[in-house]
Amino acid sequence: MSDELQSAYRLLAGDTFEARCPSRPIADQVMTRWGTLIVAALITGPHRFSALHQRIGGISQKMLSQNLKALARAGLVHRHVEATTPPQVTYSLTELGQSMAEPLCGLLTWFGAHTDELLAAQQRYDDNSPPS
Repeated sequence: MSDELQSAYRLLAGDTFEARCPSRPIADQVMTRWGTLIVAALITGPHRFSALHQRIGGISQKMLSQNLKALARAGLVHRHVEATTPPQVTYSLTELGQSMAEPLCGLLTWFGAHTDELLAAQQRYDDNSPPS
């Protein structure tokens, strides 16, 4: 195991693996497929709801709304409402959200760089698995 990996493992803290770890419910809400894509989209700057909806392919308005609320509750996303008619709502990353976005984007970059290998591994697995 590399020094970097050992250091990262130590930083997880002992109770990360415990069922009652206080960070786990927050991580469950934030580290969803949609939560990670919302944070990654907001790294480029503030977005209005409709722009986020267009940017994140496949997300319903209901799921976008639910995930934005969860991210705001976790302190990662700021919701700014302008008193216009109709009200204009803009979402941006908080300082805490920005600090999470950097390693998250690193992970998303890793997936992008290894997509072909991951797809090939899945195909090999599927080819060698008995039919269900």
